[in-house]
Amino acid sequence: MDLLAGFTWPEIAIALAITFAGAFVRGVAGFGMAIILVPVLALALTPVEAVLVTNAVALLVGLSEAPRLLRDAERSAVAISVLVAIATAPGLALLAITPAPMARMLIALVAISAFFAILRSGRAAAPPGPATTVFTGLSSGLLTGFAGMPGPPVVPYYVGRAVPRTTAKASMLLIFTVAALAGLASGAALGVMHWRLALLGLLLFPAVLLGNALGNAASARIGDTAWRGFVALVLAASALAALVKLLQG
Repeated sequence: MDLLAGFTWPEIAIALAITFAGAFVRGVAGFGMAIILVPVLALALTPVEAVLVTNAVALLVGLSEAPRLLRDAERSAVAISVLVAIATAPGLALLAITPAPMARMLIALVAISAFFAILRSGRAAAPPGPATTVFTGLSSGLLTGFAGMPGPPVVPYYVGRAVPRTTAKASMLLIFTVAALAGLASGAALGVMHWRLALLGLLLFPAVLLGNALGNAASARIGDTAWRGFVALVLAASALAALVKLLQG
């Protein structure tokens, strides 16, 4: 299995299991795959590799849903996506020069920040102003490059507002698809995107499709209140897991 050189079978098995779980959460909540997948992959791979593999599977599943996402997303998602694409390369460049232990700690802190961000968000009906939108896009791009996690700024932007669940999910997932593409393009430009990472992403893709499909089916059977509660639960669990890793490290 020369094509898998550099990856052990235990690493691949763990990645498949975590990818399935992360994709299921993505299907239900509209986010969460990167928050779950990157910290775990970063234990077996380098942080840069973990981010790029996550971007690969996120792009593949996002492209499979592109028509629906473009139809249902809020117009603000397009503006945020452009800003994400601009800011991703600087974030990845910063990750590439950050020592691995520090990068893992910062990635864990990103997961914790997502939980507190959603707790502080309100339920306003009106969309945020231009300044908030610009900050959301740029910070999401930086986090895409550095942690493979565009979600912490984006989730409160949509979930914290009184918008339909279908609109919130489609808007977030459209942004995350663009973020994944920007992350891979930035990795290639910086010379850190290698063929074996793309291969691992393709290997994980069936688990993503299955987990995402089951998550979407589960999401269709719950109401908005239960969905928002699940979103908060996912963020809380991610924050707790990240905190445990910090205390153990």
